[in-house]
Amino acid sequence: MNQPLKIVIVEDHSLCRTGLTDLLNQRGQMQVVAATGDGELVAALLRDHQPDLLVLDLRMPSIDGLSLLRRLRAAGFGTPALVLTMSDAQEDLSAALRLGVRGYLLKDMEPEDVISAIGRAARGELVVAPSLMLKLAQMLQTGAPGGERKDLMGSLTERELEILEHLARGESNKTIARALEISHDTVKLHVRHILAKLNLSSRVEAAVFAVEARAKAR
Repeated sequence: MNQPLKIVIVEDHSLCRTGLTDLLNQRGQMQVVAATGDGELVAALLRDHQPDLLVLDLRMPSIDGLSLLRRLRAAGFGTPALVLTMSDAQEDLSAALRLGVRGYLLKDMEPEDVISAIGRAARGELVVAPSLMLKLAQMLQTGAPGGERKDLMGSLTERELEILEHLARGESNKTIARALEISHDTVKLHVRHILAKLNLSSRVEAAVFAVEARAKAR
């Protein structure tokens, strides 16, 4: 049996910290090995627990999440990190992605979506809140030119185009499978084919590609 993914949470609001800990432990098949509101303790927690993912807030009284992450990287900690915040500001999203975070989620997302996204990030996937996909697309306007994008879209089957639309809404494989009444494994296979045909490496990039393609078509 696979070991549960180990998570460290950095969140200054105790209610949010406790609630997220309970959600991940009970419903996410993960183990929150430490949770704190004190940024000064994080380095020691990462050293002691060697977690798969660090989940941190942006706005904290002692130190903001990105400054904390910069400090940890400078100290040699390469633990993958995910931001869970109330801020949907493009500059915060951009700064977080430049620091190499695995994800940027918003606290007003549905609990099940947060659990799923944190699990995917801990397993190596890049995850971004669905409502931020347009902002992410605007940040990445240097992607494939319009003609090339149209040609790549033309290589997708009807089913792949359908699944790409669901990816653009930030939906998980499980949600897509339920909506299309197909198996989870079939969705995973289609997503793999989509990424290969579009020359992309993650479902977030595919979602951004779809948002950009839709905007160009208008």
